[in-house]
Amino acid sequence: MPQRSPDTKTLIDTTAGRREPDLVFKGARVLNVFTQEILRADVAVAGDTIAGVGSYSAGSEIECKGLYLCPGLIDAHCHIESSMAAPAELSRAVLPSGTTAMIADPHEIVNVCGTRGLQYMLDAAENAVCDIFYMLPSCVPTTLFETTGAAFAANDMRPFLHHPRVLGLAEMMNFPGVVAGEQAVLDKLKLFQNRNVDGHAPGLTGRALQAYISAGISTDHEATAFREAAEKARAGLAVLVREGSAAHDLTVILEGVLKEKLSTRRFMFCTDDKHLDDIRRDGHIVHNVRLAIKLGFSPVEAVSMATYNTAEHYGLRDRGAVAAGRRADLLLVSDLRTMRIEAVYKSGRPADELLTEPAVSPAIPGSILRSVHLKPVTPDDLQLEVDGKTDVIEMVPSQLLTRHLREEVPSVNGYFAPSAEYAKLCVLERHGINGNIAVAPLKGYGISGGAVATSVAHDSHNVIAAGDNDRDIAIAVNHIREIGGGYAIACGGKLAGSLPLRIAGLMSDEPCEAVERKTQVILKEASKLHIAEGIEPFISLSFLALPVIPTLRLTDKGLIDLFSS
Repeated sequence: MPQRSPDTKTLIDTTAGRREPDLVFKGARVLNVFTQEILRADVAVAGDTIAGVGSYSAGSEIECKGLYLCPGLIDAHCHIESSMAAPAELSRAVLPSGTTAMIADPHEIVNVCGTRGLQYMLDAAENAVCDIFYMLPSCVPTTLFETTGAAFAANDMRPFLHHPRVLGLAEMMNFPGVVAGEQAVLDKLKLFQNRNVDGHAPGLTGRALQAYISAGISTDHEATAFREAAEKARAGLAVLVREGSAAHDLTVILEGVLKEKLSTRRFMFCTDDKHLDDIRRDGHIVHNVRLAIKLGFSPVEAVSMATYNTAEHYGLRDRGAVAAGRRADLLLVSDLRTMRIEAVYKSGRPADELLTEPAVSPAIPGSILRSVHLKPVTPDDLQLEVDGKTDVIEMVPSQLLTRHLREEVPSVNGYFAPSAEYAKLCVLERHGINGNIAVAPLKGYGISGGAVATSVAHDSHNVIAAGDNDRDIAIAVNHIREIGGGYAIACGGKLAGSLPLRIAGLMSDEPCEAVERKTQVILKEASKLHIAEGIEPFISLSFLALPVIPTLRLTDKGLIDLFSS
């Protein structure tokens, strides 16, 4: 059970010394995000709230000699669905490494299931061991160049505007619509006047960037180079520095911040998309903090980017600092240089205690569990006519960006014949609307001897597959259909691996430990297919259908390049 919040009188009496604290962290080295100092003090807790920082005693004390006390870490932007775990299960995975709050954009499930998906995510957050807040999806569908399972317009948002877990409007990916002043986009922005509106504007610069910001957008997490991040920060955007499973932007951005001696007050940390196995190996937001410290930032500054900066920006004034009146979300750290965490406290309770309690999840509506509506596929359905040079998508290692090439590709009798250099990329509409199938050559993926397929394909989440032969592609795709969504690998004409994701074809209904174990197994199988270094087999593949990231993408309606001049 969670700790109760004390009433104001109880909190004041505890702070003033008229009431004994429920818990005292004694003699800690307190990381002060306000003054960027480390100060020795006792920290008193009443219920789930910090009562005071100073000199306190209680019957229940934790001796903190030699230990640092830091605020709980906050992920400024993530997609829970990309972890493949349900909200409560993901929270159980991130809490041990110090993440006590996440700000999530549920546009993945809303693209598939609409308001039913959003309501499920809100309900599921109630049982999480860390706090989950949401930004309402702004772009469902993301563009008109793909088929999605639902639409989420301004009127659909109204019933959710004042939900206590809703902080604002999620990443506005339709930046061309903002800059052009399209009315449907403006209607959504108007709903969120004087509230937080997240941005998503890769490569936007100059007057277009200024116009985008003038519409009320306040953040961006798509900068992949320092120059871009610096322009956005100087223009007033809060820059969410991303380090996830597929996108690794932190080092190049923060190296520039150090070199130019920029203030980090408007820089925050996010994961965007991160797999459970990466979380277990590296930690969650603490991984961003550790990387920043290794680059040369002081631990206090690095922790502030993961706590206070984010809390203040998103109006979470009850957390983000070790201070009176703030939530008792705390980390006990033995070594600040390496961020060695000895214990995590959520709302005044030890994480270890919270994690021993049985996980409780809400019932999952049947329509969310039955979301893949795809006809059986044969190799003949996957043909692509070519004649001379054709459009090719080239992947960029460790980035979500692609390059748009025009090259001659292998062919047989006028049809593209995939190879180790040029894989065949396919996107198949899975919402039962039109049955579209699109095919394109893919360079840089490196797959050899088989195929992979998944129902996770941002943001419309049609089925996406890549392989070096049509038979294995068809086998993998058909298995996705049979299991109701997930991951599949085929090799030599047989199914070689599978990970069911029954919740909207995006998340598992199993415990996070089972999801991680099955993920490890299927990634091991994928490694046998010689996929290129720097390419995450499934996450990297899943972004190849997202047309709002440069440059060339493939949706169920064909090749799209929104960034050509």
